[in-house]
Amino acid sequence: MTPEQALDIARGLSCWSAPSNVAPLDGGITNHNIRVTDGGRDYVVRLGEDIPEHGIMRWHELALSRAAEAAGLSPAVHHAEPGVLVLDFVPGTALTEKDLHDPDTLMAATELIARLHCRMPGHLRGPILSFWVFHILRDYAATLTERGSRHAAALPDLLEQTALLERAVGHVKLVLGHNDLLPANLLRADDGVLWVIDWEYGGFNSALFDLGGLASNCALPREAEEAMLTHYYRAPPDETLWRRYDAMKCASLLRETMWSMISELTSTLDFDYAEYTDKNLDRYAGAFAAFTAQGCQP
Repeated sequence: MTPEQALDIARGLSCWSAPSNVAPLDGGITNHNIRVTDGGRDYVVRLGEDIPEHGIMRWHELALSRAAEAAGLSPAVHHAEPGVLVLDFVPGTALTEKDLHDPDTLMAATELIARLHCRMPGHLRGPILSFWVFHILRDYAATLTERGSRHAAALPDLLEQTALLERAVGHVKLVLGHNDLLPANLLRADDGVLWVIDWEYGGFNSALFDLGGLASNCALPREAEEAMLTHYYRAPPDETLWRRYDAMKCASLLRETMWSMISELTSTLDFDYAEYTDKNLDRYAGAFAAFTAQGCQP
């Protein structure tokens, strides 16, 4: 789908009375995002089909989006049909990596994550998927091998590291996780309220994945990580929690890296996935080296 086709589809949706100001929005590397004005209100149209290689199922994204709306965590769902999700537009600004280095913003984001994990399950309806990163990494590796990825030679070592990290994480308590906490998926509304957006990868998981993912995506320093963990768990992290957290943080970085490796082969969106892969592979290698250097073996 070209950007022009996406605009035409958004403009022609049956939910509108007199759409205007139809324009693309920045962001989104698995879908097209478009802003539309109708009836004096603004909306965001998300266009995207299922992406089985990434576990993205649009029926599941819709179920989570509705639950997040009911929990007061995400913008309201206005309309949905196959491949289309229309949400209320919330005036505000997506957060950046720099924003999360501000202590107050980080604590507000941590509180939002805690509310998400606690409140979401009570609003869920129908079947809900799990998001176990270690299964995802093994599946990604199999797909990359089958499709002759340029990264195939690195996969055996990455799979060995995956197994080590999974053992280090150990048993987990399941929560409903967002599982894609890039800073851009946190929105600061004009009234100061934080919202979480984009539920493509949501599902039952360990809380450590969201916490480690946020930290790794924002390159948080150690003292900020400690503050985040202390706020979330209401107690300073001990050695065991640090080991499990660091392992999951590494897994989060590796998942982002292998996600991009897959996207190099499958995505038709105009985005430099090869550069994104290389950047995240460097970040993962650094995190894994630090994990093993500290004697963090399971």
